[in-house]
Amino acid sequence: MRQPSPALRLTRLAAASSLLFAGAAAQAQTAAAPATAASAPQSQQLETVVVTGIRRSLETSVNLKRSASGLVDGIVAEDIGKFPDTNLAEAMSRISGVSIDRANGEGTKVTVRGMGPDFNLVLLNGRQMPGSNVDGSAPSSRSFDFSNLAAEGVSALEVYKTSRAGSPTGGMGATINIRTPRPFDSKETIASVGVKFVKDQSAQRLPDPEKGKNMTPELSGIYSTQLADGKFGIALIGSYQERDSGYSQANVSSGWHTFKGSDSGWGPLPNPAPEVKNRPGATDIYSVPQNMNYSFTGIHRERLNGQLVLQFRPVKELVGTLDYTMSEQKFRQTRNDISAWFNFGGQFGEYSPGPISSPIIYGEHMTNSDVAMGASRIRTKNKNQSLGLNLKWKATDALNFDLDAHHSTATSGAADPLGTSVTMGTASLNRGDTFVDFSNKFPVLSIANAPLNPALQELQGSVFGNSYQRNQVDQVQARGNWKIDADSNLDFGLSLTNVKNRSAFANVQRDTWGGGAAGGPAAMPDDIWHADSVSKYFSRIPGSNDPRLYNQMFVFNFDDLRNAAIKALGSDALLKASFDFKDDYRTTEKSQALFAQYNTGWEWGVPFEAALGARYERTKVNSPSVESIPTTVRWVSANELPITFNGTRSASRSGKYGYFLPSLDIAADVTPDTKLRLSYGQTIGRPGWSAIQGGQTLNGLARINGGEGSVGNPDLKPLKSRNIDFSAEHYYSKGSYISASYFHKSITNYIESVIANATPFDLHTPVGGTMYNQAIGAGGCALTDSGCIRDYIFANFPNAPGVDVANKVITAQASDPALVFKLATQANSSRKASLNGIELNAQHTFSNGFGASVNYTRVRSGLAFKDGLVGAQFALVGLGDSGNVVGFYEDATYSARVAYNWRGKYLAANYGGTDGAQPLYVEPYGQVDISLGYNFNKNLTFQLEAINLTDEYTRTHMRTENQIGSVTQLGRRVMIGARYKF
Repeated sequence: MRQPSPALRLTRLAAASSLLFAGAAAQAQTAAAPATAASAPQSQQLETVVVTGIRRSLETSVNLKRSASGLVDGIVAEDIGKFPDTNLAEAMSRISGVSIDRANGEGTKVTVRGMGPDFNLVLLNGRQMPGSNVDGSAPSSRSFDFSNLAAEGVSALEVYKTSRAGSPTGGMGATINIRTPRPFDSKETIASVGVKFVKDQSAQRLPDPEKGKNMTPELSGIYSTQLADGKFGIALIGSYQERDSGYSQANVSSGWHTFKGSDSGWGPLPNPAPEVKNRPGATDIYSVPQNMNYSFTGIHRERLNGQLVLQFRPVKELVGTLDYTMSEQKFRQTRNDISAWFNFGGQFGEYSPGPISSPIIYGEHMTNSDVAMGASRIRTKNKNQSLGLNLKWKATDALNFDLDAHHSTATSGAADPLGTSVTMGTASLNRGDTFVDFSNKFPVLSIANAPLNPALQELQGSVFGNSYQRNQVDQVQARGNWKIDADSNLDFGLSLTNVKNRSAFANVQRDTWGGGAAGGPAAMPDDIWHADSVSKYFSRIPGSNDPRLYNQMFVFNFDDLRNAAIKALGSDALLKASFDFKDDYRTTEKSQALFAQYNTGWEWGVPFEAALGARYERTKVNSPSVESIPTTVRWVSANELPITFNGTRSASRSGKYGYFLPSLDIAADVTPDTKLRLSYGQTIGRPGWSAIQGGQTLNGLARINGGEGSVGNPDLKPLKSRNIDFSAEHYYSKGSYISASYFHKSITNYIESVIANATPFDLHTPVGGTMYNQAIGAGGCALTDSGCIRDYIFANFPNAPGVDVANKVITAQASDPALVFKLATQANSSRKASLNGIELNAQHTFSNGFGASVNYTRVRSGLAFKDGLVGAQFALVGLGDSGNVVGFYEDATYSARVAYNWRGKYLAANYGGTDGAQPLYVEPYGQVDISLGYNFNKNLTFQLEAINLTDEYTRTHMRTENQIGSVTQLGRRVMIGARYKF
């Protein structure tokens, strides 16, 4: 009989990555037939392995890669409760092809092989996990936020880069399986506790109202044991973390407007433009900023994680596992900011040459405009819970069954009666000519004739926003494995998955702006304003010391401002959130799937193995919604027309689809140490929730040029990808290898934004009405000078219907023109495109304790955003190159690791299409992290870690580098800790 190939012999070592109570001797369990390497992750069986330290972690990860069917990479815990990185996303960024999104200097979401976070499926012990978040409207992302889970409770991460019939669908880039410990992994009782103290430099680089603690604690512990001669087991894992951090950011927070050089009307540069050097030509495209903002944000986070696992083995052939996992994160953010708003009149400056032209300097002539200063606070809570039951039954020597069911939820919402995101505005109305120099990394805002004076500061408008999302997954998976003979077996099964998503929001908005909006400066006490400067909070960013900078601002406490506002207004009715969600979108996806996969191995000159599988899955989508009804439009300032909503209406839309998804993995051991792989598979990536939510959403703030909104499309089909992968791997010594792989994805069913002009709900706008046109004709106001037009109306039509001179408000009347909305919806395109890339890996461990690894991923695609086009287009978020260099040393007493992680420029967002279809690119970023370990004895270890050692900053831009999105100063993060094993 043919001897098993090296890959098949190592199959059970791959499964060993799932136990990884590092440092514990795991009890071997009855193994499935060798060819089950190709089975789904949860069907793999455990094998004896001992993992302690960096070297053993790397060696076990190499075994996982070598023995798997298809392309699989993984990361294994170095010891009990000790993952290689303190953050799961940052740990995965060490894997070739995996890059991460960072929020506040910490990894949160992952991109795999150019496919963004929404197109990677996250499993917890083989189960599909829900995800939730909150933002300024109805949350929409499907992506999983890895910052919710503490690394101390994870034993391994497995990244499946090729498709397999037994895995749930949705991972076009990869399927990521998070493994947690089980009590039957080890006969021994395991117990350890850890403590860590974190100092985040960013928490101290802030104004006083935002500063955090100098140091914050983290606690973690794990206990696992078996009872009744191994018939029962219990594992309990817990962790608690506090972290204070923050960031200072310069950004164009209200976005850019993109035009063709030939465009005219409100917004574009005048033509001719005598005060604009190198005005873009008729065939160029260019952009103008809506504002310039400097903000300073302090963040306090509390994270609680817990896992309880009960296992029972009443007979040798049956193992049951009941587990509960929870995570909870509470965020408390405070912010101060200063900004200048542009109204697109009296423009001056200089532009770069076309065909994509952007401002070097952009400015506007102004008199007594507003220097806006705001205070914000965000208080949110994310909670994830999962309850699951798994039964494994060895019916005969040739037949095994696995039944798994779970109920999991992810909920995000307010942790404060004031709402999830709250902003209050103030201003002094003494701003003169204003310009921004965009030529350096730091955009320099310069303001003329605006001395800082507390006696001029007055209350402006406010927004008390409240978002909520709940995502629920109920899933049953039944699997079997039939051992046909010594070299082949069959995996088969079915799954039923019901996913429910609710996204809702409500805004309480006070749209009162301008002079005397709330009693004028006299209504606000002077002692709540505290003078400060700007540049010192951006000291790491080139250009922040420019002498032209408007280097002054007031900072103030949010609660002080709100209390003063309540006193001035006589009520808090508009200064607290609503929990009556007028916009409420609920979507249900019901999927049923059948799969089968034949696994075999044979000799054909060299050992071969193959896995041929297919999965059929069908999904029905239903999306009822509750939509707010708009009733009134009011023109309250130069370019702000807030919409009043009153009442709701119900709507419902639906859709369905089904896919047959084949997969094939072939591997050949051309030498005992060299493996070649070829894989083919088809995968799908489901649309974001906002794209398939059935409701219509109208933005609450219209502009001179109209309103914006969106309409969901539940009948939207997923993206579909045909994938080809080829890999060559050479394992030349223990823990050492080199590999190269090529991947190709041919993607169809592109999801594109479609923009249509509409006039829903018979809304009207004062813009273009009789009084408006008389101000342009008889009054001589320029079409772009909305301030002049408003002043003319107040002076000449003080008693006209809808004109409120005292409050500077013009309310639309039925005789006024209809308000035109640009409504964006999503539709599948017939266009096709491809994505290609290579991954290069090398890892070497020396006999003297030193070792190193390096990897590089290059991705190219026709799905890149075309910067020279104006209008809606589909582009792949996350597309970009990445690489890592890691060096380490380890002996019985000491360990050290230095890691450099780099990610090239990539597209982070593609903003609709209602105003120029703006891309947002994250510029290349590299970060150095180090960790040092000391084993005091076999029980007690100490650890020192430093994140972002070289104190890097991050920057984003739109079509060109001058068209900045934001530049953010963070800081180093240092952790010192100890862990004791009993």
